[in-house]
Amino acid sequence: MSEIRFQNTLTGRVEPFVPMRPGEVRIYTCGPTVYDYAHIGNFRTFVFQDVLRRFLEMEGLRVEQVMNLTDVDDRIIQNAAAAGIGIREYTEKYVKAFLEDMGALGMERPEKIVRATDHIEQMVELVERLAAKTFTYTSDGSIYYRIAKFPAYGRLSKIDLSGIQAGARVEVDRYEKADARDFALWKAPKPGEHFWETRIGPGRPGWHLECSAMSMHYLGETLDIHTGGIDLAFPHHENEIAQSEGATGKPFVRYWLHAEHLLVDGEKMSKSLGNFYTLRDLFSKGHKPSSIRYLLASVPYRRQLNFTMEGLQQAASSVERLRNFVARLAAEKFLPGETPAMADRAARAISQFESGLGDDLNTAQALAAVFDLVRDANTAMDRGEFRAGDAAPVLGALARFDRIFAVLEDQDAAKLRALGYGGAGAELADGDVERMIAERQAARARRDFTASDHVRQELLERGIILEDMRDGTVRWKRK
Repeated sequence: MSEIRFQNTLTGRVEPFVPMRPGEVRIYTCGPTVYDYAHIGNFRTFVFQDVLRRFLEMEGLRVEQVMNLTDVDDRIIQNAAAAGIGIREYTEKYVKAFLEDMGALGMERPEKIVRATDHIEQMVELVERLAAKTFTYTSDGSIYYRIAKFPAYGRLSKIDLSGIQAGARVEVDRYEKADARDFALWKAPKPGEHFWETRIGPGRPGWHLECSAMSMHYLGETLDIHTGGIDLAFPHHENEIAQSEGATGKPFVRYWLHAEHLLVDGEKMSKSLGNFYTLRDLFSKGHKPSSIRYLLASVPYRRQLNFTMEGLQQAASSVERLRNFVARLAAEKFLPGETPAMADRAARAISQFESGLGDDLNTAQALAAVFDLVRDANTAMDRGEFRAGDAAPVLGALARFDRIFAVLEDQDAAKLRALGYGGAGAELADGDVERMIAERQAARARRDFTASDHVRQELLERGIILEDMRDGTVRWKRK
């Protein structure tokens, strides 16, 4: 394993990453609160988490990742009550949509995706452990965490606790950034609300309690890495630390990694501003899953990402350039032999790519290494200096790239059709047509006529008519 360094929010420093157990890394990632469709700001963080796990796997580590689905909180209860249905029925639609969206973006499934409502017993046990150590008190049927009992509170978010009134409480799950007060672990039921009958009384868990209970249940009392958006550092992650360490007396998380905010056209995303997008909003506008994934992954996770439609088009062009390069490698006839210089160039690109990712997941540096290789290889081809044996090391470097970015294989049309977007008649961009023709030519060159006919038929179904010329070139037109 090469050197890996991460910016640890807890210490405020870039630190070498050393797993607690050699060869193994345990990660907890905050998943969505399934009260609605996840938006592109959510997916900026989820794609970062996917890049993280893919990189660790590429470095030879066995990853055990747990992602939660928060399927009970204030908003879910209110929305379910307004709809006149149970919370499980209400959230099921959004859980299904989130998992489909993950698949569309090519995200690897964590080893476990867990629901809060399936772990009430673990939450009750955690409250009991905290109560036994006098970290809790009861008021009006709700159980609160006593912040004054935990002197390290605020260490993660660097929040100033001076002037906080002892015993002041906050009841809601989400509150203002400066509102550091005792928080509810277990909430007494309100009229008409869903609740559980438990040993600690009737009620439901507070949002913060859920993640502490589930992460420690599956990954142990000390985790290697905990990730999420920077907006979760306070109060959510701060409260997780207080709950977990209060109960166990052990460090809860060794490395905290937080993704910065996503802006849209330089502004905070907001429905009132008309710049709020779910993944499905973008699909309905004709944007490809690969373009969205590429854009979300291209900016290092600790830098703000300014999402624009122009940037999304540029991402689509970048993906197309890479796919066209792969098609060119497959279709062109090169002189036999190999050039040591190109093998060295590919090896250097891999080294630079992995070095960039090892430097706190600097995806911009990693991408630059790959595109520099593509430029140099294209130049060698144009000059007639590229040999048949050079393709293997270059393709090896691209395969390394795609283990992380997952955009080279064109599955966009199939993914969109599976979600009910596009379809057989959806119009292809000119670049996509040219790339598919190159794939067909490559299939014909290796006498794989089944694959060649398949591409021709798919193009025909998408409204593209091919005409094979006597000189071996192909003309095409739209119906």
